[in-house]
Amino acid sequence: MCDYSLHAVRSRPAVAREKLVSTVFFGTSTRGFASADDRTVAVCMLPGTEIEFEKTARRKAAFFTRSVKSKLARFRQINTDRLDTHHDALEFANGAIVLVTDLAPDQKATVVQLPAVASPSRPNTSTSAIALENSGGALQHDSHS
Repeated sequence: MCDYSLHAVRSRPAVAREKLVSTVFFGTSTRGFASADDRTVAVCMLPGTEIEFEKTARRKAAFFTRSVKSKLARFRQINTDRLDTHHDALEFANGAIVLVTDLAPDQKATVVQLPAVASPSRPNTSTSAIALENSGGALQHDSHS
């Protein structure tokens, strides 16, 4: 999904394994993700999409950026009951939650996994990258991916 402030920007859904970059879109003050190949189109993610930053993720601060101290994150929405605020956020493997619009620009990331869509005939049996990182690489089933 793309935050309400990006509705005037061309957008498309995220694709597994694609390279993204955090950016500020022309005509807005909102940060979001774009393809590394075309920074004019917002790349929208569904809740549960997992991404991995090339380096430890950074968030903006008043005059500098601060480390989030994690590279792996799952997209989610927060504060959905409030219409007057940004909702798109990343929940990092260390538990930190950062609004996408608060990310420092020009950070490179890769879409690791799109959310699984469970069907009645096939239960969700995927193992998320975040579950693997939190278990130290040991295979653990995570039905919330």
